[in-house]
Amino acid sequence: MLRCDTLIRNATVYDGSGAAPEAADVAIGGAKILAISPSLDCYAVMTIEADGLALAPGFIDTHTHDDTAVLRNPAMLPKISQGVTTVVTGNCGISAAPVRLKGEPPDPMNLLGDASAFRFPTFAAYAAAVAEMRPAVNVAALVGHTALRNNNMDALDREATADEVAGMRVQLEEALQHGALGLSTGLAYLSANAATTDEVVALAEPLADAEAIYTTHLRSESAAILDALQEAFTIGGRARVPIVVSHLKCTGVDNWGRSTEILTVVETARAAQPVVWDCYPYAASSSTLDLRQVDPRVKITITWSTPHPEAAGKLLAQIAEEWNIPQLDAARRLQPAGAIYHGMAEDDVRRILRHPATMIGSDGLPLDPHPHPRLWGAFPRVLGYYSRDERLFPLEEAVHKMTGLPALNFRLAQRGLIREGYYADLVLFDPIAIRDMATFDDPAQPAAGIDRVWVNGVASYSAGEVTEKRAGRYLPRASTTVRSE
Repeated sequence: MLRCDTLIRNATVYDGSGAAPEAADVAIGGAKILAISPSLDCYAVMTIEADGLALAPGFIDTHTHDDTAVLRNPAMLPKISQGVTTVVTGNCGISAAPVRLKGEPPDPMNLLGDASAFRFPTFAAYAAAVAEMRPAVNVAALVGHTALRNNNMDALDREATADEVAGMRVQLEEALQHGALGLSTGLAYLSANAATTDEVVALAEPLADAEAIYTTHLRSESAAILDALQEAFTIGGRARVPIVVSHLKCTGVDNWGRSTEILTVVETARAAQPVVWDCYPYAASSSTLDLRQVDPRVKITITWSTPHPEAAGKLLAQIAEEWNIPQLDAARRLQPAGAIYHGMAEDDVRRILRHPATMIGSDGLPLDPHPHPRLWGAFPRVLGYYSRDERLFPLEEAVHKMTGLPALNFRLAQRGLIREGYYADLVLFDPIAIRDMATFDDPAQPAAGIDRVWVNGVASYSAGEVTEKRAGRYLPRASTTVRSE
């Protein structure tokens, strides 16, 4: 008779491939899935009666800024409570490593914390810290272009010299040797906007031999988005690497309705080179407060402000009225600060979410005192609101977008599918009850309908609470020889 640690009986298994669900028993032994069958004869230390609840691979959050959060708050309640078992960090050109600061972190690296948060001059040091901390979720990390610029340049408002690019490449190659997923850029931000396409290509070149990827927060997500997409395609083509476009969207009132055009462009590119993208399920973005995005037609909520912490949670328009000054002047007075921008059209969000190549990423900002609700609610919102209620796509496709598809695109070995021999990252949930509870007014709310979560075979979340056992690991990309345990 098979012996296992945990037997999950009578689950409706959504295996992550996009296939229709099947009723099955699933046996876990150690960190892995031992067996899957309609009926298992198994001696189990613990048996869970699923009673038909949905069992899926643990969700992979493809776009996070959890770099320092996994060390500061390793219980990772905002993520584990919505069924996320793996976070991809280092997005938008900002990463916790490798970083050597000369003072306070430049914008937008300050989204990850103040100078004390940047303690890792090498990527290997960061990977070791994650492994030692053993957070509740697995961590796979990109290397940020802006972080590399910070390390090697005396000013970020210019293009890099050949020597500076060479210095960046050395640090990137070290990171790739220690399992980094690839390189990310945030070319829309002023700290990277002066970088030329050639600068990024030169940095992206080592990715091909390492079988790594290039992810990018485009140089523009508004009027010039087609040019920005073409730049991304050029970088990927010249460096011969797959492209992941971060949080694909149509930003700004004047850009609403362009999602059909944008998807046509990326579909054309996909015929010639590997291109995918992630999307979060909200018509509002969040980042640092950018004066270029202040538009009286767009509702803007302040999430934090260093000189005016009392502004967190207030509308910029309300603050400007209280101070009797224009919104742009109020934004200047609040800086440095963070903001939520209600600057997208719901129809565009739905059209992008529906595309088969779209993965799900929260883009949550865990340090914000009043965060965007996507930090706590992105994944149940897709499963509950968009899949079940709005019928944007069937549940098996929704699960695929957050499990098997990202595991394939981010090269995470033996993750993202319910298969014998794969790691037992699993989430048991109620398809009828699952719902995002986080709102813009009250964002720090765990999801409803998540019954249990296992990470590497360990029960990590149950009955609405994290357990005392954390089993997350640092995950190197599949093409590296660095061990994850």
